[in-house]
Amino acid sequence: MTDHAADVLVVGGGPAATWAALKAAEAGARVVLADKGYCGTSGATAAGGTGVWYVPPEPAAREAAMASREGLGGYLADRRWMARVLDETYDRMNELATQGRYPFPTGPDGQPLRGGLQGPEYMRRMRIRIRRAGVRVLDHSPVTELLTDADGAVAGAAGYRRQLRESYRVRAGAVVLATGGCAFLSGALGTNTNTGDGALLAAEAGAELSGMEFSNAYGIAPEGTSVTKTAFYSFATFYREDGSVLEGAASQGGRSVIARELLTGARVHARLDRADEAARAAMRLAQPNFFLTFDRLGIDPFADRFAVTLLAEGTVRGTGGIRITTDDCATGVPGLYAAGDAATREEICGGFTGGGSHNAAWAISSGSWAGRGAAGHALSLGPGRAAGRPVTGAGGAGLRPTGSAAAGPDPREAVALVQREALPYDKNYLRRGDVLEASLRTLDTAWSQLRAGLHGEGADLVRARQAAAMTAHARWMYTAALARSESRGMARRLDHPDQDPAQHHRILVGGLDRVWTRPAAGKAVAA
Repeated sequence: MTDHAADVLVVGGGPAATWAALKAAEAGARVVLADKGYCGTSGATAAGGTGVWYVPPEPAAREAAMASREGLGGYLADRRWMARVLDETYDRMNELATQGRYPFPTGPDGQPLRGGLQGPEYMRRMRIRIRRAGVRVLDHSPVTELLTDADGAVAGAAGYRRQLRESYRVRAGAVVLATGGCAFLSGALGTNTNTGDGALLAAEAGAELSGMEFSNAYGIAPEGTSVTKTAFYSFATFYREDGSVLEGAASQGGRSVIARELLTGARVHARLDRADEAARAAMRLAQPNFFLTFDRLGIDPFADRFAVTLLAEGTVRGTGGIRITTDDCATGVPGLYAAGDAATREEICGGFTGGGSHNAAWAISSGSWAGRGAAGHALSLGPGRAAGRPVTGAGGAGLRPTGSAAAGPDPREAVALVQREALPYDKNYLRRGDVLEASLRTLDTAWSQLRAGLHGEGADLVRARQAAAMTAHARWMYTAALARSESRGMARRLDHPDQDPAQHHRILVGGLDRVWTRPAAGKAVAA
């Protein structure tokens, strides 16, 4: 076990993690960042481009920006948080231009266009910035459990360094979880590191989650590929195999039609035939990776029909995640903060989100706030206290089995089981109460088995913990989905198609061996 000491440990390596590390370092904290992959190249943002919710501080523009998605989100968002995110994102994007020297393009009037980012260049520069700020980066070093002190405060984390093949531990005054959401290893581009690890770590330390019913995001991708750039399909017409138009199919408000057609065993085709020449040029400039597959296959997506599928993106593009309890993104557990896709985005999105835009702004803003908050908490402990206090590992499933590890499931089998329940359209996307209940029974049994026997060492421990995190994630999702017996935001129920005014509230969920839910201001109800 190799030991490290820090004031702040940041877990993750995407935008939220790097902004958190940067702002914690600027606040005077010693910072260690541990990424499951290579910081700057791993995660969904580094794999492509993203729009950003960047709105100049003009009252009319800000009002329009805040009002634009309130209805889609079921009116669960908070205007105060929206305004905070718009302010913080505006400042940080301008900082990226001046201090980060990001090469933003300019418009015809010569003014910079700061409403979008090329992921690879963005994350390359963020890695450079945190290294220059003195952050110690541990690449290929997945965290497997949090450490807590005698009072239950988070005091660091332990993990495994893949390339060095050694365990490690970081004692810290505060921890920021910026591990991303959970896409259940669906194959969507950039999401192989997004297995819900942060949510599991937080729940084991006593944190709650919120908005987990808003977790059934699916992105459109060409069949057999991984690139889910659903916004571009607003220019598409969708077709059945026989060439007839698939009525009702669309990128927004019509993906369920595509899902139903695919469930019949038929293929669905698309053609971006509604894009004019200006739009085609802009699309290639904004998202060049979207066109790589088409170019290699000799397909002109604007003229040729091509088969498409839907890939699960879970809480990477969904809304739910770790509950935030204060303006600096604390979780309610002393010393623990959350940011980016790992944290719920209900504050600014309510029950609806998607790729880029609000997600990117939330990563920038929540990461910055969490980094500053974690630094303030850690430095308030006083010199030497964080490194000197006794700590205990908080990890459970996959790490400390309650029964015989010899009889435990294989991590690959555990992952395959949760994928069978979380990926199919007729279970997760087109939701019905009886189907959710059946899946939950299967997942609860699976959890009991892996809790009793799943175990691994070294790299196998990482796989075991990923399997546990995905299983826990699916149980929280479906428990919350059952608790919301209406259709609001992304949480659509075929057996409850209407919105219920009595359920105009957020739903909290938590627990591991016994999952519970409760309205945000109500009494806990056992699931």
